[in-house]
Amino acid sequence: MIIKSPIDLELTQSSGQTSQDPWMKLNDSYNDVALVDNKPVFFSVSQSNNYLSLEYNGDISNKQAILKTKEIFDLDFNLDKFYKYLNNYSELENVTNFCKDLRLFIAKDKFECIISSICSANNSIARWTKSIRDIKIKWGKKHSFHNNNFYTFPTPSILSEVYLDDLGEMDFLGIEEDSFKCKNNLKSCGVGYRAPYIKSASLMFALEMNLSEISKMSYDEAFETILKVPGVGPKVADCILLYGFNFKNAFPADVWIKRIISYLYFDGKDISVSKVREFGMDEFGDYAGYVQLYLFHYARKSGLMNKLKK
Repeated sequence: MIIKSPIDLELTQSSGQTSQDPWMKLNDSYNDVALVDNKPVFFSVSQSNNYLSLEYNGDISNKQAILKTKEIFDLDFNLDKFYKYLNNYSELENVTNFCKDLRLFIAKDKFECIISSICSANNSIARWTKSIRDIKIKWGKKHSFHNNNFYTFPTPSILSEVYLDDLGEMDFLGIEEDSFKCKNNLKSCGVGYRAPYIKSASLMFALEMNLSEISKMSYDEAFETILKVPGVGPKVADCILLYGFNFKNAFPADVWIKRIISYLYFDGKDISVSKVREFGMDEFGDYAGYVQLYLFHYARKSGLMNKLKK
């Protein structure tokens, strides 16, 4: 099936959005399993003349498969209208030359996005994506398609029961440290100091916080709710709301976005990250999330980021 919405699939997959780790690339297609109405469905997507070609395997209708694919790759977002908006502003008119047809990569599992975003804090893309893959392999559910294994992300209840490190499991089992080395704990996935945050966040969603309710909230209410999750500050909260819940008015701001906005709009003056976030949301409105995504990749590809490092 061909879905006629322009997309740069490779760029979207590799752009480091914290919704999920990149899908498995097999030849020219990207492949993964997603739950649709709690049924595991295998999705395979590839580029076809700047559009998306879709194949799927699962107990759902063509309509359901298309809707889920459009949701994950944000294919109903009007890129042409967005580009006209960008070209109206001198600060933004060159941005599309470096990341045309980049789209949001929306979480297929909102809880996965929350843990991915926590893992991404002060971390490289390569390291946090490997951590998420390891968590899925250790505690997610395995599904095999075309001689390859794919894993859905573990539920909050399952992840809340995982040990943080070797010592917790040794205490439980009553054995000596020298005789035991466990590989089945959170820290073995390379999450480091984030392990207690992941454990606490999992407990919170397993016991008290309802993920489905967040989508129904206003942005401000959702932001304050997500800030209550251990390990989540303003930037991570906005990543979760943008990549997990498709709040396009979120504007994740960190030191790099601060430098880019300062250079483009404030003559390089030193302004706070919180002021940059406020500026981005006020200035760009419902396009804030996309502007942030495009600005970051524009800065990477145009050489601006290297200039701002100096």
